[in-house]
Amino acid sequence: MWQAAASTLLTVVLGLPLAWLTARARFRGQWVLRVLATVPFVLPTVVVGVAFRTLFAPGGGLGFLGLSETVWAVLIAHAYFNVSVVARIVGGVWAGVDPRAEQAARTLGAGPARAFLTATAPALLPAIASAASVVFLFCATSFGIVLVVGGSRLRTLETAVYQEVVGVFDLRTAALLALVQIVVVVLAVSVSGALRVRVSRPSSAAATQARRAGPGTRIAVLAGVPVAVVLLLFPLGALVLRSLHPDPSGALSTAAYQRLTADFGGVVPAKALVMSLVTAAQAGAIALVVGALAAVAIARSRGVLSRFADAVVMLPLGVSAVTLGFGYLVALQSLPTIRESPAVLPFVQALVAVPLVVRVLVPALAAVDPRQRQAAAVLGASPVRVFASVDLPVIGRSVAVAAGFAYVVTLGEFGAASFLVRPVQMTLPVLIGRISARPGWEDAALAAACSVLLIAATVVVIGVVEALRRDEPGRAEF
Repeated sequence: MWQAAASTLLTVVLGLPLAWLTARARFRGQWVLRVLATVPFVLPTVVVGVAFRTLFAPGGGLGFLGLSETVWAVLIAHAYFNVSVVARIVGGVWAGVDPRAEQAARTLGAGPARAFLTATAPALLPAIASAASVVFLFCATSFGIVLVVGGSRLRTLETAVYQEVVGVFDLRTAALLALVQIVVVVLAVSVSGALRVRVSRPSSAAATQARRAGPGTRIAVLAGVPVAVVLLLFPLGALVLRSLHPDPSGALSTAAYQRLTADFGGVVPAKALVMSLVTAAQAGAIALVVGALAAVAIARSRGVLSRFADAVVMLPLGVSAVTLGFGYLVALQSLPTIRESPAVLPFVQALVAVPLVVRVLVPALAAVDPRQRQAAAVLGASPVRVFASVDLPVIGRSVAVAAGFAYVVTLGEFGAASFLVRPVQMTLPVLIGRISARPGWEDAALAAACSVLLIAATVVVIGVVEALRRDEPGRAEF
């Protein structure tokens, strides 16, 4: 609990300047900065863990700090992973705050700090509280980062459940810990829902004034953008360099990448990558279909029914992926035929992505003019044809965005897969976790090489998603 609170505080402190850059400044390449800010959050948690373990390990880029397998390393990794949540939520609200109140305060003699604290900060506090509650939820249920960065020294509820199941196979203790975790997560989700704010789009006049580049803004952009880019890329760059150093001699080599086609404990990393891509496609397709149906039901219904449907769809957020995977492992113990089915993993991973699909599609569906649906129905179109001819042209871009996010989330899913994956169905994130747990310079380089492959796949998908989101109707920040 306390590490989640400390991680949240650090994330908010680092995320607010990034939120300002994306909300109050306009500069060339801002879209690139948005992509870079989004990438850490959608990277597989195990990849972020391997990156910071590489950074803080003896001989790593920040090894001189002595933070290897300490709680400080976990806090920094959590802040890196979640900083885009603060930038998105707070930045979206910040862009809608009328800047004239702060300008009036400056005219009346207030300094920059006082003008911000008295005129702008009160409008941002609900968004900051909302972002902080979401970040706390993610840090409290963090698994891959704590497992890889914390090593054998640190334990949270998430990693304790995993160790009780995989290490000693004590299902009773693991079940008790999972129940405690559910209580914690439900409380965090409740607070998050109560604090969640709706992002309002600024008026054109306010937006123009907000982004008008004065001398102070230019200086801040010139100083802030390079720092933000370096901080966002530094862990990933260290991971790439580590993958090219397969031995302590320091000579560059592609030996780690050559090992991707070799056998590692009965699993070939290249085949695990193919399995990850296939499983993510299956899980993403399932999440898109289920999420689209749920989004239509929520958008078309009203009152209690809409709230009930929304709560049911959001249930996967009420339990962590680790608890979800462990729950299915226990539930399928008496059903060996189903447990051994290759369809179990993509279906469970799809549950993790369904809430995200719903959150993307519901605002887009709300932007569709209901009178067009009514006119099509009056002309004799069936409900399916009404959806295909009226809704789909409007939400088509949002559907592509939802599909991209679902694919990326399921591609890097690590928590549930750690319990449900079978050797013949090994995914790359789980394999990375197992490789990184082994000592040795060569295995660390192999884990880094596998992580680089996942990073490349993630960046490509997110680049496409961000390009689509630029003109997405009914767009809402997560």
